[in-house]
Amino acid sequence: MCVNTQNITYAKILVCKGAETVSYTTRIKELREDNDLKQKDVAKILGIDQQYYSQYERGVNELPIRHLIKLCIYYGVSADYILGLPKNLKYIERD
Repeated sequence: MCVNTQNITYAKILVCKGAETVSYTTRIKELREDNDLKQKDVAKILGIDQQYYSQYERGVNELPIRHLIKLCIYYGVSADYILGLPKNLKYIERD
């Protein structure tokens, strides 16, 4: 069970079963830096201005699903990874 422990605009830090997860704002910044990219480079990939992308990293604007998908494809990672969800997350099966 996850509970909201901190509200940073759109970037929420969740605690799941006692383990704190990484916010997606932190994750997208780390991915960008690990790939030696500037904000303007990632903004170009997403088709937006650098200033707007910067707002994603700062948690001012929420990252839209279409941009999440593009980032997953570009970096070769899952949405769960970018969203900072725990590796051992169990999903509920639905009929």
